[in-house]
Amino acid sequence: QVRLVESGGGSVQAGGSLRLSCVASGDSYSRTCMGWFRQAPGKAREAVASIDTDGSTSYADSVKGRFTISKDNPKNTLYLQMNSLKPEDTGMYYCAADPRECFPIKLNVPFISYGQGTQVTVSS
Repeated sequence: QVRLVESGGGSVQAGGSLRLSCVASGDSYSRTCMGWFRQAPGKAREAVASIDTDGSTSYADSVKGRFTISKDNPKNTLYLQMNSLKPEDTGMYYCAADPRECFPIKLNVPFISYGQGTQVTVSS
């Protein structure tokens, strides 16, 4: 069992920045791979970024160079720094955890556990 609680969403103008945080608790085995997903209205949930236990990261092409995923292990906290935000980045962002090693992000493999989500709105 793992519990994930996100924060940091909000409304910004295009070109702005936001940093999402996710505090994780529960079985560390269930958090081998940590990641962020997002879902825009009327669209399927998509994987945005992931980070493995060794710190290796993977990003969706749409956010590469603009978003950075990181984690603070002592604080059990996952971050997503989002810069140069675009209106198409708008959506509900979910922190996610999986007991397996991370898959390549482009495969968009669903994770086992998700948080409740935090809304990100980018206006033009």
